[in-house]
Amino acid sequence: MLKTISPLVTPELLRILAAMGHGDDLVLADRNFPAASVAAETVSGELIELPGIGTNEAAEAILALLPLDSFVDAPVRRMAPSDDPGAEFEVHRDMQTIADAAEGRSVPIEAVERFAFYDAARQAFAVVRTGESRPYGCFILKKGVIFD
Repeated sequence: MLKTISPLVTPELLRILAAMGHGDDLVLADRNFPAASVAAETVSGELIELPGIGTNEAAEAILALLPLDSFVDAPVRRMAPSDDPGAEFEVHRDMQTIADAAEGRSVPIEAVERFAFYDAARQAFAVVRTGESRPYGCFILKKGVIFD
């Protein structure tokens, strides 16, 4: 255990977050996401498992450590249904609240059609699979910089 770091942040997750650089993407996926096959194609090839932990708890723990990129239009992307790309779900509204609180500002979140999301996820640094049961609880977080 480490001080000030959530116990939800496993040693494997902490290593991945530390290894990422500015502009690298981290996929935060729900339990239905094809995480193993997508993770195999990522930069690190790694899948971090957080079973039994929902998206909200995982996002709060991760975003307490991971700065979001302020140099891009939307540092958070969310999966959207193919037949209704504008659909917004509770899990998306929750992520908006969590990202805004973590950054202390309004964070733009972009909807990405499901299959385009899979393609983008394969280009990420790594995948974190949660136990989230709500549909479309999948996000891509772009790492920013710390200006201290």
